[in-house]
Order: sequence, then structure tokens, then C-alpha cells
Amino acid sequence: MLTATTQRVEDGQALRYRFMEMEDRYRKQALAMACALISLVDLRDAYTGGHSSRVASYARATALRLGLPDGQLDKVVMGALLHDIGKIGVPDHVLLKRGRLTDEEFAHIKKHPELGWMALKNIEDFKPISLIVLHHHERMDGVGYPGGLKGNAIPLGSRIIAVADSYDALTTDRPYRTARTKQQAIDELLRCVDVQFDSRVLAAFLDALD
Repeated sequence: MLTATTQRVEDGQALRYRFMEMEDRYRKQALAMACALISLVDLRDAYTGGHSSRVASYARATALRLGLPDGQLDKVVMGALLHDIGKIGVPDHVLLKRGRLTDEEFAHIKKHPELGWMALKNIEDFKPISLIVLHHHERMDGVGYPGGLKGNAIPLGSRIIAVADSYDALTTDRPYRTARTKQQAIDELLRCVDVQFDSRVLAAFLDALD
């Protein structure tokens, strides 16, 4: 009886180890695919090369401060890596323009979250993160895009990426402006708390930034 029980325990442990190995392989494969997709965006716009990786790093640190479990943490990081994948569908003359965009050109840019969602939602590995990508330009006051979602109706992963994305954009040189200092960027984020950004997420981000 003891031997049979011991065998069942050992079989259960072996099964758990095998599952963990499979899960690790899945994560590595999904990450490799995400990096390959992001390289397509970086090849088109070298000026913002590395942006998605930096946003993913900021998002991961913020999610850790918020205490997200591993499964949810992985989705946030993957969503951050792929948040701009929809820019593949934005015309070059808009994406690469060295100057302020016209209203018509900005309308093209505003399509990239939905284009990203459309690209990811039918890929099994990326289906869980497609909504995070879709809503990363929503605002807490409900005037963001594409859905005009408000407050906690915005997925938490999207709220995290919104802060990380904005900070990196502010602290990076662009064709039409120079990068702001760390403190200037922080001041701008704080100015928009509870209007554009989730206060709890922003507090976690700033804690991680220190």
C-alpha cells in the first residue's frame, strides 16, 4: 500500500516537472516569436528602435511592484513587447514623418492598436494579450482610443503599458523634439494622473523607477 502511494506521489511529481518544462518551452517560443515580430517594426523605424524592449522592461518592473502573479506578469510583458506591432500597417510617409502630424495622418497612427489586435487575436499564443495591445492608448477619463474605455474597464496590462510607453516616449529623442529629462518626464506623468494614467499603476512605476 505504501509502495503504491509512494509511486503515485512520484508519478505526480514527474508530471508536474514535465508540465513545468513544457510551460518553459512555450514561454521561450512565444518570446522568440514576439521578438521576431517586433524586429519588423524596428526595421521600419530605426529612430524608435529598442522602444518596445524598454517599455517591456518598465512594464515588467511595474507589474512586479503591483504583485501580479507569474501568468499575468508574462502577459503584460508580452503585450508590452508587441504593443506597437500594428504600426506595420501604418504608411511609411506617416510613420517616418519628421515633424508634427496632420489630423489625417494622426488618424492613421490611431489605427495601430486595432491593427495590432487584428494581427494577434487569431494566433493562439497571442490571443490572451491581444486585448492588452488593443487598449494601450485608452485613458482613465474615457477619451482615449480606440474604445473610449474608462477607469477599471481598461485592462490592467493596458494601463501599465500606457505609463511605460509614455515615459519612454518622453525620454527619447524624436525628429520633432529632444528628449526630456527623467524629472521632466515624471512631472508630466504626475500632471496626468487619474486623467490619463491609473494612480496606483503610476505609483508602482515610479517606485520601480527609483
